[in-house]
Amino acid sequence: MLLRGDHVIEDADGVRHATTRPVSAVCRCHRSSTKPWCDGSHKLLPENLRPR
Repeated sequence: MLLRGDHVIEDADGVRHATTRPVSAVCRCHRSSTKPWCDGSHKLLPENLRPR
């Protein structure tokens, strides 16, 4: 999921993550090492397991 502009994301533990980038990608595959932000880890998953 792409976000445009400044946003603050709150994770399940209540930790707030801010971004000021023009466009940010939120991880949906749960494999990112930079959660809640996407690091491209979904590309290593088999096609049928990738988030849509």
